[in-house]
Amino acid sequence: MKKIRNTIGKKLLVCDLKREYSVVRAEVGRAARRVLESGWYILGKEVEAFEEEFSRYVGSSNAIGVASGTEALQLALAALSISRGDEVITAVNTAIPTAVAIRAAGARPVFIDADERTSNIDVRMIKKAITRKTKAIIPVHLYGNPCDMKEVSNIAERYGLAVVEDCAQSHGARYRGRHTGTFGDLGAFSFYPTKNLGCYGDGGMVVTDDKKLAGRLRLLRNYGQSSRYRCDAEGINSRLDEVQAAILREKLKLLDYFVGRRIAIAGLYRKLLKNISDVATFEKAGEAKHAFHLYVIKAKDREGLKSYLERSGIETQMHYPIPLHMQKAFRDLGYKKGDFPVAEKLAGEIMSLPIFPAMKDSEVRAVCRRIKEFYRG
Repeated sequence: MKKIRNTIGKKLLVCDLKREYSVVRAEVGRAARRVLESGWYILGKEVEAFEEEFSRYVGSSNAIGVASGTEALQLALAALSISRGDEVITAVNTAIPTAVAIRAAGARPVFIDADERTSNIDVRMIKKAITRKTKAIIPVHLYGNPCDMKEVSNIAERYGLAVVEDCAQSHGARYRGRHTGTFGDLGAFSFYPTKNLGCYGDGGMVVTDDKKLAGRLRLLRNYGQSSRYRCDAEGINSRLDEVQAAILREKLKLLDYFVGRRIAIAGLYRKLLKNISDVATFEKAGEAKHAFHLYVIKAKDREGLKSYLERSGIETQMHYPIPLHMQKAFRDLGYKKGDFPVAEKLAGEIMSLPIFPAMKDSEVRAVCRRIKEFYRG
């Protein structure tokens, strides 16, 4: 085997959170101290302020901070009164939490194959999956690439279905000039540390223009309490804490810059990789602005390329190597291998390359050089 020399220096990660922290260290420190000195840690002024600022950023009337992106989806479904016996349609090639949230709400996930061009849910197949038990569609803006929300919305309206957008990877992404999360009845965001807008722990947000749904969500995230010791609904403990909210307020100010940097890195990747026949990228839906939470390629001999890059000091990942219908946890749904051929094919080809706002152009070029070397043999 050819010996590979690491010319990158320190290992290049898919997402380097230490480098990001070096950019926001002062602001994060001030935010955390502000909360610690206040002595108030749950559902206080920082959460209220961040909810207002985030709703203004995305263009939604209401934003409700919760404990994670998974519970943002779960509570969105609960607010819609979706429960046991109901069916919720979603993508089969999404992250596990999407389906976990549907299960947690008591409903049954119904999977749809991927569109090979975009990696998102194949909207042409949604109508075939609708039954009398179907209550909602969860389109996933995978990798930061907005779904075809025009068609999803048309189908939902035609069949009387709710739409909950999974925006866990699409902070800063737009479709037809509007932020993701503002097309459905509700939009669910994650603030997991690696996200385009990430905190230093878990956190999530639900956005909606429906005042009644917003009020129900505020009940459900806090045990169902309308006031202290008065419980009006059966809820859970899912609250975005004050420290994370304060940090997210500071990072929200930089989100457009960070997304712009991701877009620039993705553009450089596309330019440098476009003439490699063994590598392909995903397309965008019409009139979409991709936020590039991840930069995902389809690669011939993926395992060989992954190994080659690893020996060169370049980390890669697979998002996601096992489609949901092939996961042991969802075996009871009755799906089998071969039911979703596009997603299964993509699972054997996709690879996520390093991308994060503090990444240097020289590092992008180094990654692309190594990829070219691998395919030249």
